[in-house]
Amino acid sequence: MYKLTASLALVNTVDFFTPIVDDPYTFGRIAAANALSDVYAMGGKPVTVLNIVGFPAGDLPGSVLARILEGGAERAAAAGAVVVGGHTVSDPDLKYGMAVTGTVHPKHLVRNGGARKGDVLVLTKALGTGIVCSGIKQRAATRSEERASVASMIALNAEAGSRMFRYEARACTDITGYGLAGHAAEMAAASDCVRLEFDASRIPLLPGTERLAELGNVTGGSVRTRRHLGRRLSIAREVPLGISEAVVDAQTSGGLLVSLPRRRGAGFIRALRRKGVDAGVVGEVSARPARSPVLVSVS
Repeated sequence: MYKLTASLALVNTVDFFTPIVDDPYTFGRIAAANALSDVYAMGGKPVTVLNIVGFPAGDLPGSVLARILEGGAERAAAAGAVVVGGHTVSDPDLKYGMAVTGTVHPKHLVRNGGARKGDVLVLTKALGTGIVCSGIKQRAATRSEERASVASMIALNAEAGSRMFRYEARACTDITGYGLAGHAAEMAAASDCVRLEFDASRIPLLPGTERLAELGNVTGGSVRTRRHLGRRLSIAREVPLGISEAVVDAQTSGGLLVSLPRRRGAGFIRALRRKGVDAGVVGEVSARPARSPVLVSVS
């Protein structure tokens, strides 16, 4: 975040990755929604975007690149942002994403630290995109499971991002490559001596997530996150395998995890559901006992 005046600050972010779906237009939409998400996670509004492309020109026709950029432009327009340019390089591995500039009032900025004991934790999207995409690659996912996952990934986090300050959000992070557990651990570490406790029965999953996880469709990212967190993550033995894998599943264009006062949680959720966002309370913030290494618990 870069403060320009007492009432205006810039939010800058960048993200790009290789394709996770076959259709170029859909890939462009997903990559753009993912890149825009960090601005929303800070309570900002996207204003301009720059395309970032690595393209194997000798292997793919220019029409593929055109469709990717069209998909990205569609999501940028849906966010109210303008594509002002970009840069393309020759690359044997196709990559696409965006550098995004947004604006926010400095006093309305929401950081990933600041969660307090007694806060409720609201999640705005179901988990499981990594597991389902792995299932798609292995031809184990159904068409309906694929459609649900794509619909989740292209959905913008605009509604939640624009309402956080109004409902006194104390901390927020978007759930992406480190999964719910990894990003929650970052939030807990950035806050003051707290633990984020999740209720496994309230964590929403995308269709097919549990079935595909039980078939072994997990990502390398989830394995790395679990190893990286170590004793900072505690998952009760009775938690079903699908939930246990979903909380460390690397998400693409996941939802927002918001910590806000308990008295404001219900109103925040009602406001989002009126706009079609299926948000819900998935846990709460508690004090972290002295010397306890656990930052995130799921039970």
